Amino acid sequence: MEVVLEMTLPRNAESAPLVRHTLDASLRGLGVPPEVRADIALALGEACANVIQHATAGRAYEVRARMDGAKCVVEVIDGGAVVSTTEGGDAARTAPGWDAPPAPPGAEHGRGLQLMRALTEEVHILDRVQRNGAIVHFEKSFAV
Repeated sequence: MEVVLEMTLPRNAESAPLVRHTLDASLRGLGVPPEVRADIALALGEACANVIQHATAGRAYEVRARMDGAKCVVEVIDGGAVVSTTEGGDAARTAPGWDAPPAPPGAEHGRGLQLMRALTEEVHILDRVQRNGAIVHFEKSFAV
C-alpha cells in the first residue's frame, strides 16, 4: 500500500505540529515502529521550522510525504506549488549555503540540518530553478 499526503500550510509556528501529527498518524496506521516515527517527526519539524523562519517567498509552504511498506519520502517546499524532485520537477541544483560547516555543539541555531542528516537518509536541499524557494527532501526507511 502507498499513502501520499499533501498539505499546504501557512508559514506560522502553529502549522508545524499539525503536519507532524498528521504524518505520524499515517505512519502509525501503517505499523511503523515508534522510534522510526520519532525520527521522521523530528526531521520534519526541523524542515518546517526552517521554512517558517527563513523562507522569503510566499505566505504558505507545502509538505508532501509518500509512504510505502519500506520507507517514507518527505519534501518540504517553500515559495510555491509542490514539485517532486523524484518526478522531474524543477529542483535541479543544491541550494547555496547548505554546505556550510556544522554549527558548534553549544549553538542555539544552525543544527537543524545536522539533525535531519543524523536521523534520516538521502537529505537534499535543492533550489527551485524555475521558481522562488527551496525544497528540503529526506527519506527514512522503516527498518529499525
